[in-house]
Amino acid sequence: MIEANPKGNPKADLLRYLREARDALVWKLDGLSEYDARRPLTPTGTNLLGLVKHVAGVELGYFGDTFGRPFFKEGEEPPSWWYTRDPEPNADMWATPDESRERILGLYRRAWEHSDGTIAALPLDAVGHVPWWPEDRREVTLHHVLVRVISDTQRHAGHADIVRELVDGSAGLLPGKGDLAEQDRTWWEGHRGRLERAAREAGG
Repeated sequence: MIEANPKGNPKADLLRYLREARDALVWKLDGLSEYDARRPLTPTGTNLLGLVKHVAGVELGYFGDTFGRPFFKEGEEPPSWWYTRDPEPNADMWATPDESRERILGLYRRAWEHSDGTIAALPLDAVGHVPWWPEDRREVTLHHVLVRVISDTQRHAGHADIVRELVDGSAGLLPGKGDLAEQDRTWWEGHRGRLERAAREAGG
């Protein structure tokens, strides 16, 4: 749970929000089969493990290459979907059969450590350059990047909320921190039915 920071440390505040978003996203994979962790639940293919794979790349790029702290060392081979590789469209948004859940989650957790190291080492006004942005917009600050990555991670955590609910009905923000009314299945079925009736009435 995010708590107020009495000392008013903006960097610490931003890092707490980023960490909560990470935890919320990863938690949505708990208890799922390999199939359910990977299966597409929208017409554009949104799936839980793919969301984690995507945000791992986001963190490694924005908190790594942008600030001259690349995660992949010289001579080390990045994944085939890495942004420098000219991969197929959406290659970072799904997991191939030979990409294990453990490998993707492990990469994401290593990304956390790398990102947190960048955040700890640099002031918020530190200047970096985003290699894959248009040249006239590449210059950014750590503050800018933190806000952007928090926004992106929270957005995908919201996607994961919906996808997980479609898989097995599970809902909530974090373990022990539900953000929904505490009602049983019968109540929720009635609530959904009420919303359906209201929508039909409004739609004529």
